[in-house]
Amino acid sequence: MSFSMTPTFGLIIIGDEIMSGKRQDKHMPKVIEFMNARGLSLGWAEYVGDSPERITATLRRAFDSADVVFCCGGIGATPDDHTRQCAARALGVPLALHPEAKRLIQERMQDTAKEQGLPYEPERADNLHRLNMGTFPQGAAIIPNPYNKIPGFSCTGPGGGAVHFVPGFPVMAWPMIESVLDTHYSAHFQQDAYVEKSVIVLGAMEATLTPLMEAIEAAHPGVKVFSLPSVDHPQWGRHIELGVKGVPAQADLAYLALREGLRAFSLEYGPELVR
Repeated sequence: MSFSMTPTFGLIIIGDEIMSGKRQDKHMPKVIEFMNARGLSLGWAEYVGDSPERITATLRRAFDSADVVFCCGGIGATPDDHTRQCAARALGVPLALHPEAKRLIQERMQDTAKEQGLPYEPERADNLHRLNMGTFPQGAAIIPNPYNKIPGFSCTGPGGGAVHFVPGFPVMAWPMIESVLDTHYSAHFQQDAYVEKSVIVLGAMEATLTPLMEAIEAAHPGVKVFSLPSVDHPQWGRHIELGVKGVPAQADLAYLALREGLRAFSLEYGPELVR
């Protein structure tokens, strides 16, 4: 499968605790790690607080896209959990108790009662409330949760956007995300099919190099040219990491052209980098 046919992957992280700084997000670095291990890349990420209006608008955009999106957080059944309701609103469908989710949640409640040496009382008010964690937008598919059996869910929007909803807890979310990737998107895995090649350019200005960067991208479709400036690096001081990224064969040609183009400038260089 060609590199251009790989879907764009996105990440939505929900929760006031992230926006307030009470907790530091750990999901994005881990999702990037999962993507890189499979020859994929994360195209975008959004952070959203516990505002139903903002969550709904964010999810509506995701559903209207053709992207594959992982959404972490807010799928519980406490008053500050809005994600399930917002997903249904964004899709224009009702919430419904998923039969398999109900079975799994009841199974979890039975396990908990047994661990505590208590009788299982399915009609007890708190146990009935826990079933709300299995009410998903109508038509959703479940995502198994190997940690405690309480499932996540997946929905596809009218624009083709597939959004996979997992809890905010990393111990649950991360194996669920990996399972979704391996179960549904393995056809897009591109091991060793993506490379970055760059060189440290000392003392240069981005504005001076921009025309060259634009020319390289125009001449090599499918390759991205990037520049990462630094003004106070402890080893190289003021510099730019200038490079290309893409499929190896295309990136190799683009990088050769980039280095050739740099010969027109009187510049000093640090090391070359390959990732």
